[in-house]
Amino acid sequence: MHSKNVCLVVDLRTGEHLVNIPGIVAVFMAAGWKTQVSLKEYGGETQKMAQKAARDGYDIVLGYGGDGTLSAVFNGIVNADSKSVVADLPGGTYNVWAGAIGVPTDPIKAALAIVDSVARKVDLGHIEVAGLTLPGTTGSLPAKTQKNPKISSKTRQHFLLHVGIGLEATMMAHISKPLKYRFGPLAFDLSMVKTLPQQRPFPIEVKQLDDAGNAEKYWQGEVWELFVSKVPLFGESMNIAPEARIDDGLLSVCLVTANGPLKTVEQVLSLVTQKKLDEKTTQFFRGQHFSIQVPASIDVHVDGSIIKLEDFLRTSEYEALQQVPDTGLAKVNYRFDAEPKVLRMAFPRTYDGALFTNPAPEGNAQQEGSKQKSANEQHCKKDKAQATQTTSYEVTVIGCVPSPKEPDTYIVAGTYEKQISDEKEVIAVRINQQTRLSGNDNTPLALTAVAALGEGEKIVVEGEKSKRNVIHARSVSLSAKIAQEARSH
Repeated sequence: MHSKNVCLVVDLRTGEHLVNIPGIVAVFMAAGWKTQVSLKEYGGETQKMAQKAARDGYDIVLGYGGDGTLSAVFNGIVNADSKSVVADLPGGTYNVWAGAIGVPTDPIKAALAIVDSVARKVDLGHIEVAGLTLPGTTGSLPAKTQKNPKISSKTRQHFLLHVGIGLEATMMAHISKPLKYRFGPLAFDLSMVKTLPQQRPFPIEVKQLDDAGNAEKYWQGEVWELFVSKVPLFGESMNIAPEARIDDGLLSVCLVTANGPLKTVEQVLSLVTQKKLDEKTTQFFRGQHFSIQVPASIDVHVDGSIIKLEDFLRTSEYEALQQVPDTGLAKVNYRFDAEPKVLRMAFPRTYDGALFTNPAPEGNAQQEGSKQKSANEQHCKKDKAQATQTTSYEVTVIGCVPSPKEPDTYIVAGTYEKQISDEKEVIAVRINQQTRLSGNDNTPLALTAVAALGEGEKIVVEGEKSKRNVIHARSVSLSAKIAQEARSH
């Protein structure tokens, strides 16, 4: 995927991501991408930074963090009404989206995958509060329904994965962040063990609506959990909506129902330990519009992040709700809508398209590369002007991808050891037709031999290394194994 300007929005996670940023930027720089790094300093800032990047005209906005970071980024893009492409660089406790589309968890490999990616339009789900019903009180608050609250611009109204209401959201609301960062998904299991004994099923009403807002289907009863999904997967392995696709224009609603003490115990144990649903006691719906009413006391998460009801309500409404002795008696009517193909997202070129109803279209990276060649040459000259040294580097390969801008050009990411400190540093190497390519016996090789480089291979690179750790290779020597394979083909 060709690009000119990239904004990398980073969730610091106590600073552990900072060490990877120079290597990521080096890969993007070698691809001809100018990269701006924005560091999140406080909660809620990610969405604002993404929105600003979109309005400033960045071609790609990347979220470096977990699914919550990705959610904040694409909500910022949608709020800005921007055509910026959203990309996911996994670095959080949960990286469901990255895993589903094949983005590696290693940050340098992920950067290479994003460079060698294509942009496709995807659907999003939308959530809002359509009504708040308060119970009768002894004071001045009669039972009433307030509609169409003003939504805060910082509220995450859109979702890519799913909205969870009930048991799972409660567990997430009680996760300790220090434990989450230290133990990862295990922290969720610890939270579940702690809070599960206090959980109870709750009443809901589900209406599947037509385009005019009329109810087509209706369900009422008690549930432990409900999911409104755009993709099949929940977590890393549970398939909660087998028919869901990211471009079908529909939402999938899954209700984990309460059906007596014995069935309830079996269902909860299946959900907690086996990570699967009991199909006999689970209700499924598919449609574009839904109205779902739940008690105001029930927790809700959007793509893994707990949302605050107060962000969806007017101040007067929220203050009135706070005066209710038991918020479980107040009812919130959530409206869910599928919004078809409203967001452009980056997918690795190797992705098999399993989340789509149709296979991925043919890319035109080579044509795009030809169009952008002159601009990229200017960028390369500027980068070379900043070069600090010319020497030889023994590089251990991390990965290799073709350049998105230029035909017959490859970008190799790898590490080398500094001679003074023995410290390993990530660099990105540009190899093209001007690079002298040979085997370790100095026999010339075709440029296509570079494509065979795999992780762990050793190459010797000569060239100028810029301040951004990009080497425009004058010569590259490959191992005997790679050289032999190249000659045999």
